[in-house]
Amino acid sequence: MIHKSLPYRFYFIAFIIGSVLLVSGCAKKPEPADFVITNGKLVTMDEAKPEAEGLAARKGTIVAIGTAVEIKKYIGPSTEVIDLQGRLATPGLIDAHLHFTGIGQSKLSLDLTKAKSWDDIVALVAEAVKKAKPGELITGRGWHQEKWDKTPEPNVNGLPVHDGLSKVSPDNPVLLTHASGHSSLANAKAMEIAKITAKTPNPAGGEIIKDAKGRPIGAFLETAQGLLRGPISRTLSARTAEEREAERLKVVELANQECLAKGLTSVHDAGAGSGTIELYKKVIDQGKLGVRLYVMLSEGNKQLLEKAAELKLAGYGNNHLSVRSIKRLIDGALGAHGAWLLEPYEDLPTSSGLNTDSIEELKETARISLEKGFQLGVHANGDPANRETLNIYE
Repeated sequence: MIHKSLPYRFYFIAFIIGSVLLVSGCAKKPEPADFVITNGKLVTMDEAKPEAEGLAARKGTIVAIGTAVEIKKYIGPSTEVIDLQGRLATPGLIDAHLHFTGIGQSKLSLDLTKAKSWDDIVALVAEAVKKAKPGELITGRGWHQEKWDKTPEPNVNGLPVHDGLSKVSPDNPVLLTHASGHSSLANAKAMEIAKITAKTPNPAGGEIIKDAKGRPIGAFLETAQGLLRGPISRTLSARTAEEREAERLKVVELANQECLAKGLTSVHDAGAGSGTIELYKKVIDQGKLGVRLYVMLSEGNKQLLEKAAELKLAGYGNNHLSVRSIKRLIDGALGAHGAWLLEPYEDLPTSSGLNTDSIEELKETARISLEKGFQLGVHANGDPANRETLNIYE
């Protein structure tokens, strides 16, 4: 009933307000989220709304960002809830260049990053020998001669001669990789297994460092490292297939843990072969890979022509694996004197670095990349290395 003493517009306004209240009261509560973060300070990277108190996600996708009150609507009986209690949360970090299995392998090797001298490294290997099985390969990574407090004696171009290393590990092969990954140090046993002698020639794009009498000192630059790794890996074949597979899976597990612990949720894996990619797929299929991988394919041109189509992946396993790039190296690293320069190194006037993959080979890789629909990533440090790479791209 309309009261005659009140104007009609009052009832019209009251009708609208009542309708809004009725609709809002009947508004359907959103579907519960799988995961909710609340009561925090979230960095959204959205200029229109740079901060929020919480977010809700469902099936791996963010469905809401807002205040704690707004996000509370998405909490259901089975929702995983993290109360930040005012703490900061940022988007996951994306690493543009790392070597995923290398991270895992480093956790199974000697950490040489803190060594202040060659003597420190020899001492670390001596301790490892005490715990190793006879003939077991001892590996380490992270040494850098520029960070040592003294130059080892004897040395060639500042790199140590293997004698001290061989003395503490006469029966176990030792392979110690530079922080850059572009050079390695080996003991006598490792060189014996690999059949490295004074007569062994330098491979294309690499160098076996030798003393004044032509004897290998145990230092191997760039592609010369391959002379060691293949034969040494064959000595590991005494292990069962199950043991080898278990170690490969362990390497991926450790890499995954390390990346997530540092806030990395997506990474660009700068060079992996087809076997490693199959390993990644296996771990993803088991639901055990938390990191998302964008992999740069590392195969020769012949293999690329044969396998590129089947290895090309986009968003495999709920966006955990994409293989859309090819990786090549036209030169090496500065720390290993492997970067290809126009002029000789100031501290090594006899060298201007190394051209690792030939220009003709890289031209063919570029052609294959275009044909198969891949990006082409080329490691190029020195000035002629970059010049030739740009010419190939052009």
